[in-house]
Amino acid sequence: MYSFAVRMNRAVRLFVRPRVTPLVSSAVPNRRCRTGGAEKTLRGTVNVMHLGDEACGNGVYRGGADGDDSYRRWWAFAGVSVISFLGCIDLTIVNTAAPEIQGDLGATVIELQLIVNIFIAALSMFMVTMGRLADRYGRRRVLYCGTVVFGIASLAAGAATDVRLLIVCRFVQGAACAVLYTATSAIVAHAFPPGQRGKAIGALYGVNGIGLAVGPVLGGFIVSGFGWRWVFWLNVPLIVIALALCFPTVRESRGGGNERMDWLGLTLLTAGLPAVILGLTLGDTWGWGSGQIIGLLGGGVLALTAFCVVERKVVSPIVDFQLFVNRTFIGAIVADFSLAFFYCLAFFLMPLFLYSVRHYQGYASGLMLLPCTALVALLSPLVGRLVDRFPPRLLLCVGFAAFALSAVLQARFTRDSGAAGIVVAFLLMGVGWAFVLGPATVAALSSAPDRLAGTAVGASWTFHNLGGAIGLAAGMAVYRWSAADSLADALAARHLPGGAWAEAVVADPSAGAAALRAHTGLGGREADELFGDLFLRGNQAAMWLLAGVAGVAFLVISLGMRGERRGGGACSVGEVGESVGAGGAAGNAQAAEVTETAGSVRPLKSAEG
Repeated sequence: MYSFAVRMNRAVRLFVRPRVTPLVSSAVPNRRCRTGGAEKTLRGTVNVMHLGDEACGNGVYRGGADGDDSYRRWWAFAGVSVISFLGCIDLTIVNTAAPEIQGDLGATVIELQLIVNIFIAALSMFMVTMGRLADRYGRRRVLYCGTVVFGIASLAAGAATDVRLLIVCRFVQGAACAVLYTATSAIVAHAFPPGQRGKAIGALYGVNGIGLAVGPVLGGFIVSGFGWRWVFWLNVPLIVIALALCFPTVRESRGGGNERMDWLGLTLLTAGLPAVILGLTLGDTWGWGSGQIIGLLGGGVLALTAFCVVERKVVSPIVDFQLFVNRTFIGAIVADFSLAFFYCLAFFLMPLFLYSVRHYQGYASGLMLLPCTALVALLSPLVGRLVDRFPPRLLLCVGFAAFALSAVLQARFTRDSGAAGIVVAFLLMGVGWAFVLGPATVAALSSAPDRLAGTAVGASWTFHNLGGAIGLAAGMAVYRWSAADSLADALAARHLPGGAWAEAVVADPSAGAAALRAHTGLGGREADELFGDLFLRGNQAAMWLLAGVAGVAFLVISLGMRGERRGGGACSVGEVGESVGAGGAAGNAQAAEVTETAGSVRPLKSAEG
């Protein structure tokens, strides 16, 4: 395989002339490196391209001087990028397939919600674990294991004939995806020298943005042309290609420290987080006063409270609570939490609205969703430049203002809403997404000392995932309450009896109109209109909830982050790339993208209000 990659490299040289320039042709005074156990000091001007394996510590850049090594790095980047791309695309592509999954497997809204939410919950549960395991046992080894597990879970998900099996497969996908998020940026940071590290990590995040953007429209085309199962099966050949690129090119690396794993805190977090999420998700089904829900919510809150107590006492905490004394960091956490709260719920309801109310099929539904995610990819470079000129607080406020306006417009959707009005609402959501995603990461990094850069991004990413899971669970509970009230009022106005079937109408939009016809005797058109009305009522309540969340985030950020300054020294993208362990690796890619412009690496700007 390696000989194949070398031949491919030589073929590429016939068409592409590499720019082999000194990676660091600047003074590196008194830099200390270890070579074969001996420490030596590098003085004066050093060309790192000629230092080979000497220009590195444990887990830092190990490069050579020849052109083959440069090609090796970019072939490794290509393989790692495909793997990271798959992790991002799975966040959005499944939403477009949800109506087809619902019709084929007979899934209820709650089960559809679990198909999406269990992925996010597993991602949150294992993010820190996988980051620590990769640092300790080898990032390449853990990445390969996680990628293979992700492929097997994708294969099983596509073959699932029962919705419960699909939910289990999605949980395994989410757990494996935690490796895809953490190890990929750590490997990229290790593969490239400091002079190219920021550009490489920024490019990796650009690939992730493409995955996020093409997910909905690609899902629409796949569902329409091949069926929903290929949404999962598509991962398998791409994984084979990615691993074929990685095997001969990716070198093993490990973290630089030997910190003990906080197993107690990890256990409490792993137990508490899914308990709260499942309690919120299944509250309507099991009853909010039932023993199961009280046990889940009470046990989850107790475990998370104990987690906070433990983390204040251990030497190497998963979350360093010293960061929470900084108002800028709190603002960044609020922004990340609210961002995921918004897009996870909105992106779950938007395809259902297009399918159930507007009767758009796969192609049309994907194209209607494309403006939102495509705008995220298009605006991210611009926002990356703006964040160097303006404080993150200002950009975050612009983002949440756009989110609030989008939610208000979506709350006013009707069966007769024009396509232009729908697109405008979706575009505003894309604007908000782009203006929050990058600046939130910059705010988290700029508020933390350099030694806590990785921890800050890891904590920010954890709250991001938590916000998405809670947002989808709480938002869908609000949707069901409002839709059920609307249906009860409509049945009472028509003097029609209710019953258990009425709950099924709310819980299963794909069969809602048919159930109304079967139990009420209403004609096809009247039943469709009645179902459309109750869906719109539930959607309206959920969107008003999102508008409120965006408004609260706007106020917290605009008032709380005012006048706050960074607590540590300036942190460059290259430095961030070196602190990719302990769950901070995934977020470092975000940090690189929003601080990288035209290939130059600059210090992060102080987060002033």
